[in-house]
Amino acid sequence: SACFALKFPFSEYHVALCCKKNYEELFKKLDTNKDGKVNVAELRAGLIAMGISLRTGEAQRIVATGDKNRDGALDLIEFARYLKEHEKKLWLTFKSLDKNEDGRLDASEIKQSLAELGMDISTDAAQKILQSIDNDGIMTVDWNEWRDHFLFNPATDLEEIIRYWKHSSQLDIGDNLAIPDEFTVEEKTSGGWWKQLVAGATAGAVSRTGTAPLDRIKVFMQVHSSRSNPISLVGGFKQMLKEGGVMSLWRGNGLNVLKIAPETAIKFMAYEQYKKRFSSEGDKVETAQRFMAGSLAGATAQTAIYPMEVLKTRLTLRSTGQYSGMGDCARSILKREGMRAFYKGYVPNMLGIIPYAGIDLAVYESLKNAWLSQYARDTANPGVLVLLCCGTVSSTCGQLASYPLALVRTRMQAQAALHASEHVSVRSVLRSIVAKEGFLGLYRGILPNSMKVIPAVSISYVK
Repeated sequence: SACFALKFPFSEYHVALCCKKNYEELFKKLDTNKDGKVNVAELRAGLIAMGISLRTGEAQRIVATGDKNRDGALDLIEFARYLKEHEKKLWLTFKSLDKNEDGRLDASEIKQSLAELGMDISTDAAQKILQSIDNDGIMTVDWNEWRDHFLFNPATDLEEIIRYWKHSSQLDIGDNLAIPDEFTVEEKTSGGWWKQLVAGATAGAVSRTGTAPLDRIKVFMQVHSSRSNPISLVGGFKQMLKEGGVMSLWRGNGLNVLKIAPETAIKFMAYEQYKKRFSSEGDKVETAQRFMAGSLAGATAQTAIYPMEVLKTRLTLRSTGQYSGMGDCARSILKREGMRAFYKGYVPNMLGIIPYAGIDLAVYESLKNAWLSQYARDTANPGVLVLLCCGTVSSTCGQLASYPLALVRTRMQAQAALHASEHVSVRSVLRSIVAKEGFLGLYRGILPNSMKVIPAVSISYVK
């Protein structure tokens, strides 16, 4: 390509002239009706005819980005300006990835670049990504191949792959203990990170509201169900409906939604600070360091908002007319039980973060690498359904590992309300549950908790 002259000390005029000639030739091929403009339909049909596949809506995005006069199409000047700016970004990215400056990218450079962005992949996975770009089959990518692959593609760099595969906690089922969101440098500098946080918080609010009845029956079963007093899913719903009517199914949901914003904000800020502390080589953060940073960020956020967790549990379990609202519940707890009551169950809650986050992250990384190794041939984009499946499986594994501690936490949060004079420890609650109900007693309420995953996945898909 004439634009490969960017790598050599030719004059800017020569480069611009060569590029302009190529742009004009391409524009003429795409302008099938010869009206001096390329619209969305012409762009899509022309690129497909040239063997260039586009993602859904990509032709519209290209036209919208380059269309400065907002007439719904690109003239030659707009078309050339768009390609020139896009190629410049591609070139700068190519140079940053070419670690040994030999003018070619190999699998080791792909792997190293992804590691620096916080994504550890195997050599096989890196080779699969390379194969999706490599046209001549020699397992290296030069500037021509790089530019041709991404010229009409939104992925101007490998950070696009990070956007596909970043481990996110957007699968919100109410127990937000996962590793916080990963944001690329571009997302942080452009301000796109806060939009994603707001979108995630909104989706979380919708998800928690939609699954609130299941959350309440889970807490109800965790606290009140036992061998001597078995409570089934249907039986529990009947008891709650009989005691307080349909609206009683949403008790505690208001506070559960209200705590999303402070918890998300604190976790995100703490995660960024912990990552900086743990990173040993500039911005490079290994998986183990991400796990430690995520666990500490989760602990920091949970410590700050934990009194709201206790309030949420008490409001969820309250009987009709027991409290007039959140303020009345807080005043009642403070008056009767003191400030320490707001941290009942704090220890098992903190202990639960480590197995949840660790197993969740480990399973997700394994599934991600398996997909890249087996299926990443034409693209590194796995699609929304694959990502949701990976997130669902990893989150479920984390839930299974940490659920007994979540059960102990809930019982300790409710303990003072049930037995005001009794002070219990994590060990004593665990012993009591196993002695009276057996090992399966540690999973009381797991069914409604698991059922929450289905609507949560659906809401995440829509988001």
